[in-house]
Amino acid sequence: MKLFRHGVSGKEKPGICLANGDHIDISAFGEDFDEAFFESDGLNRLSKWCEDHLKDCPKIESVNRFGQAIKRPSKIICIGLNYSDHAIETKATVPPEPVLFFKSTTALCGPNDPVVIPKTSQKTDWEVELAVVISKKASYVEERDSMEHVAGFVLHNDYSERAFQI
Repeated sequence: MKLFRHGVSGKEKPGICLANGDHIDISAFGEDFDEAFFESDGLNRLSKWCEDHLKDCPKIESVNRFGQAIKRPSKIICIGLNYSDHAIETKATVPPEPVLFFKSTTALCGPNDPVVIPKTSQKTDWEVELAVVISKKASYVEERDSMEHVAGFVLHNDYSERAFQI
């Protein structure tokens, strides 16, 4: 199931994209795609709800604006220099262990929303990333069990000011 959020910034509504490409407004489901939704088995709840109610939901003929994929996530954890070709391209040493850092959740926006570049920016760079949406809290998870904690994936366009980085 492909999830999305649409509408005016700050007032987005949940929707799903069907296999045939139709976009459906599922506001009647009564929940948005936030941490509480994913932590409480929301995907299964939504799937069951759709079996009975999808036929009554309005088709969106033209999505005017896609919003950020998840409403109010508590954190964005990033892994730096995890793509060796990019590390070489930026003349950085590939670290022996992953470099973790955080991004502000207020930096999230929809895919076609404007991005504010700092006035003093000298080396703004962007990368298309694959973001992992974690469905439930976890610590010390074995690799074989890791997908039990993943709700899904979303494309993420990451902007950085290279001159500000250490």
